[in-house]
Amino acid sequence: MSATSEEQSTPVRRFGKVIKLRPEHREEYLRLHRAAWPAVLATITACNLRNYSIFLEGDLLFSYVEYVGEDYAADMARMAADPVTQEWWRLTDPCQQQTEGAVPGEWWTPMREVFHHD
Repeated sequence: MSATSEEQSTPVRRFGKVIKLRPEHREEYLRLHRAAWPAVLATITACNLRNYSIFLEGDLLFSYVEYVGEDYAADMARMAADPVTQEWWRLTDPCQQQTEGAVPGEWWTPMREVFHHD
């Protein structure tokens, strides 16, 4: 998929975040993500998120995403207001546990980027 001219003119912001996976919900979380709902994926795209990936190491989930929009807060509010995404989160949130470094108002703990190379 090629980038639109709007995406090309907007700088990409990269986000890395972590959260713990509750061991007793591991299989449920993996099952859900093997068949992620198309409406949730469409909302992710509509909210200007690209290259969204979640990695697993032991009981630690690491997410990486690129934001190509102009108003991250507004796009994240739009995502949070989406009823299908809310239902998805009702299933996935109990599978997760915040890390000790969690930030108030954030479910996943934001990470600081220390290196990037294009």
